Amino acid sequence: MESHHLTVTSAAVAHGRLLVTPCGRNFFPRDSFGKPQRNAGMGKPIRLHVDGLGKVVETDLPTDRAGRPRWFFRDRRWLREFLQLHELTAGDSVLITRQSTYDYKIAPAFRDPRFIDLFAGIGGMRLGFESAGARCVFSCEWDKHAQRTYEENFGDKPAGDIRLVDAQSVPDHDILLAGFPCQPFSIAGVSKKNALGHLHGFKCKTQGTLFFDVARIIEAKQPRCFVLENVKNLENHDKGRTFATILDTLTKELGYHVTHRVIDARHVVPQHRQRVFIIGSKPPAPFDFPTARDLEKYRLAETVGQILERRVDPRYTLTDHLWKYLQNYAKKHRAAGNGFGFGLVNRSMTTRTLSARYYKDGSEILIEQKGKNPRRLTPRECARLMGYPDSFRIPVSDTQAYRQFGNSIVVPIVQSIADRLIPAMRATPGIASGQQLVL
Repeated sequence: MESHHLTVTSAAVAHGRLLVTPCGRNFFPRDSFGKPQRNAGMGKPIRLHVDGLGKVVETDLPTDRAGRPRWFFRDRRWLREFLQLHELTAGDSVLITRQSTYDYKIAPAFRDPRFIDLFAGIGGMRLGFESAGARCVFSCEWDKHAQRTYEENFGDKPAGDIRLVDAQSVPDHDILLAGFPCQPFSIAGVSKKNALGHLHGFKCKTQGTLFFDVARIIEAKQPRCFVLENVKNLENHDKGRTFATILDTLTKELGYHVTHRVIDARHVVPQHRQRVFIIGSKPPAPFDFPTARDLEKYRLAETVGQILERRVDPRYTLTDHLWKYLQNYAKKHRAAGNGFGFGLVNRSMTTRTLSARYYKDGSEILIEQKGKNPRRLTPRECARLMGYPDSFRIPVSDTQAYRQFGNSIVVPIVQSIADRLIPAMRATPGIASGQQLVL
């Protein structure tokens, strides 16, 4: 497929005349050039598939009285709408691609990919994709405290309950991001629900079915790609049937090419945190997950000592009563043959997974202190352990901050995926959001 870059001129903005001179006469069929006036004779129409408009424009190219091309499309009514939609002005570039003899696609050249951020939490996915040059056009997060942190850092408040979101009202986008709730599928979540006699996985009425709201939006908006994230245990939940259902929905029902991999965050931060990432694209994009060597360039810290604050309030140090309780609790469970209990680390170590329950007592990750009881991580240290920059604002209480960072995603892992996915999209002849590829 042959393509040409066209520069948006002031005439294009004011009068809708997009100059196609760089294309040359052979780029368009000979019979598509018509007479100067419409009533004097039209050329055979070519079809313009215009990115974002959701419609096909049929037009020819006029000539002057000597039969020389005037080098703009006769039908110009669509151009202003196209320029306004993509916020293009004079000097910007447009890409026109010949897809078949009479079919052409027009899209912004090197337009920043648009993405939506579902189950956005506090914006870890957004940070990763914005760092790769993508632009967020919609976000959704039901927790009011997470909404506050998100709005404080990004300037827009996410929509609420995804179940109430009309899929057609979601803006067109190239990439859908969704870290859908993991509690129904995590080992800890399954154990807790079993103990309480509650259903889990897709049978969990409040959370397990939320994946299908993601699928509902994918079906309605047909994004070019999606990135889904969940706990490692999703692959094995219910003997693999849950994961098989997800993959069947994405591939057989929605028609996407899907690949997935478990990635451990220890390659970029000093935390052992395994998460499964599911990447889908249509048409297939030449995407490869980053290797362990690839991830090294995203590393922020190798040991716990590198993310610790220099001065820490004494209130984060465990009381004698709590420290004794945690030691007895761990001793009891060791005797029973299981691994429950605190995780004590020194400055040269890597932590276990930071969970959303850290706010309870912080027992899963404790920092050794010479001559004193261990202490909990501070909220800022939790942020660093998840790869958030120190510029990220934490406007909520410690309790909420612990829950938010424990529920979040390691930002450099997302960035490493975005840095590979966006070029893969651009390297593949694609489709505009919500449109079909015309072959």
